[in-house]
Amino acid sequence: MDKSERREGAGRVRRCIATGEVQPEAGLIRFVADPDGWVFPDPAARAPGRGVWVTSTRDAVSLAIKKGAFSRGLKREAKPRDDLMDKIVEGLRQRCLSQLSIARKAGEIVLGNDQVASALRTAKPAWRIEAVDGSPDGRGKLDGLSLAWGGVPTAGCFTGVEMGMALGRDVVIHAILMPGRLADSWTTDIRRLAGFIPLVPDDWPRDGTYIYRVQDHLELDEADLDRHRTPGR
Repeated sequence: MDKSERREGAGRVRRCIATGEVQPEAGLIRFVADPDGWVFPDPAARAPGRGVWVTSTRDAVSLAIKKGAFSRGLKREAKPRDDLMDKIVEGLRQRCLSQLSIARKAGEIVLGNDQVASALRTAKPAWRIEAVDGSPDGRGKLDGLSLAWGGVPTAGCFTGVEMGMALGRDVVIHAILMPGRLADSWTTDIRRLAGFIPLVPDDWPRDGTYIYRVQDHLELDEADLDRHRTPGR
């Protein structure tokens, strides 16, 4: 077992090389270095070789760079490129879009304004996914239906073309992801992405329609985190 890894119950926890905190693996990103020593993110945690883990936020990655923690953790010269943050965002965005494609094939995602509206009247979805370049008028009817559920976790950080490519259409503006195993996987990665970019634009309503910060609806259990924190850190 990697020294950064511990097991608590059925889940794994990892130590962040930047903060020293031990927390559930779902809240961190793995990093490895290529043969030339360049650090790159491994969001799928499948790249071969020694890896290190960093809390999935810009601040934590910046701190790891400032402290030289990548070299210490990887036990070799490790050089983060200037575009490391961009690579993290790109990798997480692609994972999220790929999971939407899997959800479509599994029949766990609903597409289109009318279909989404009908589904919202029936049950609260796990996520509402709105194209960042969609019109406010197009979202309007769905906003009211979302408020009826006390707001719905919303991602508005993909374009209609990006969503369409993932979902087998030219353009997709409105979608909802239904609760289930695939939604749980999506939640893990969209939560990681939220540490680096806003999930919805700043000019979207802040009236409770969109639960736009992941921490607003997915707070980690503080008691659980306390069990994993290292004393004195």
